[in-house]
Amino acid sequence: MTTKIIEYTYYPEESASATTLAPETQTDSQSTASVETTTVTEAISQPVVTSAETHLPLESDSGSVSASESGSEPEPAFDPAALLVNPVTAIPDGYKPDLVSIGNGQQADHRVKDALEAMLTDCRKAGYNPVVCSSYRTIERQRTLFENETKIFMEYGYDRLEAEEFAAKWTARPGYSEHHTGLAFDIVSASYQKLDYSQENTPEQKWLMKNCYNYGFILRYPDDKTEITGRNYEPWHYRYVGLEAAAEIAEKQITLEEYLTQE
Repeated sequence: MTTKIIEYTYYPEESASATTLAPETQTDSQSTASVETTTVTEAISQPVVTSAETHLPLESDSGSVSASESGSEPEPAFDPAALLVNPVTAIPDGYKPDLVSIGNGQQADHRVKDALEAMLTDCRKAGYNPVVCSSYRTIERQRTLFENETKIFMEYGYDRLEAEEFAAKWTARPGYSEHHTGLAFDIVSASYQKLDYSQENTPEQKWLMKNCYNYGFILRYPDDKTEITGRNYEPWHYRYVGLEAAAEIAEKQITLEEYLTQE
């Protein structure tokens, strides 16, 4: 396939409708979408996928019937780091997060809500104002986002296959997005809500990048690991993997892919 160089206007996957996990309501000026002009110079080949939403076993709730009482096998403990979703690994069959609201129409797996709330609260205590602009997405929603992104490239004259390959660098294919897990969040500065590389320069992102592992989160798509993650650098996308995994990933400066494949 011949690689073309185009000036591509990047439309963020979601508008930054501010979610703060706090009672206060954001102003209209804090819920605007934006665009970025980016030069795209390469495409990667990824499979076309379709998938159904699935279910991940939950930890037993207090007071529930035990496995021995019910006669069934005990459910495995929840290990968020073991859940890998990337451009070549789809959300597993049987997965469906146990969702709770985190405000402003956003949802998260209930097992991550406390950690997310603690991280954002401490960031605010440090004098910053982070907001969640995207969280859980259904596969249907992701399909719409991916189709919209594909159409943008087709308008530049690419055929369908080429357009999908370019689009997949910016927007995950349906079934292959971490946002299906309920454990991934796009977090931006309330004063700068563009989903572009300048997001890394905001004080909110600097604080989050430095401290997120203390709450079990990692910056999922680092700028120097794009060949491993298969995704472009996203200095706003955080993924919950648990305290132990996050600490090791931060210490070794590796990705979730590398963490799961190390000896």
